[in-house]
Amino acid sequence: MNNSFFAIFMPKEPKFVTLLTRMAQVSADAATIMVDCVKSTNIEKSLEYAKGIKAQEKQGDTTILTIFDELNTTFITPFDREDIHNLANGLDDITDNLNLCAKKIIIYQHPQLPKSAETIALLVECSAKKLVEAIQGLSNIKKNAKHIRRCCREVRDMENQADDIYEEFLTNLFANEQDMKEIIKLKSIMRELEKTANAIKTVGKTLQTIIIKYA
Repeated sequence: MNNSFFAIFMPKEPKFVTLLTRMAQVSADAATIMVDCVKSTNIEKSLEYAKGIKAQEKQGDTTILTIFDELNTTFITPFDREDIHNLANGLDDITDNLNLCAKKIIIYQHPQLPKSAETIALLVECSAKKLVEAIQGLSNIKKNAKHIRRCCREVRDMENQADDIYEEFLTNLFANEQDMKEIIKLKSIMRELEKTANAIKTVGKTLQTIIIKYA
């Protein structure tokens, strides 16, 4: 396919980039709330944070439906429909994972999460913000390709850090915690945080695929 030929017909400010950026920002905002949620030692405060994350998740659901509607009615898209679909689903997964993590924090009513939970949450927040930058760059893929690649590398590196922290947490948990209920609770919460970091990396991979095709 001659991408330069089809680019003639592309809108300069494609609505899909605007909608995807909105979804990315929703994920980043939810990640910021999650940092406060994992730091909280007050269940009432934690409940407020969980409600805030749920509100972001609902915004994401509304936006992804708009994206799918637009895909069904738009003749020319700025890049492959499948890539747009994958980006939207990937961003939705991020917010869904954060929402599930918040739910578990509330259900288990754990008085204080380990410091590693805050560390992973901060990595998730930072990497989610990098996705916002990268997706904004899709408005001019050729011009912004280098920056998008750099953002994706940083996201990958942060996910690797999150993996290492999660593995270290598990090692310490099984070595030092005797209460099986506590092990199940903490492992479940931390697993959702780690899965969120993985979901962000997956979106980064989709962005790299788009760069390969169009930059």
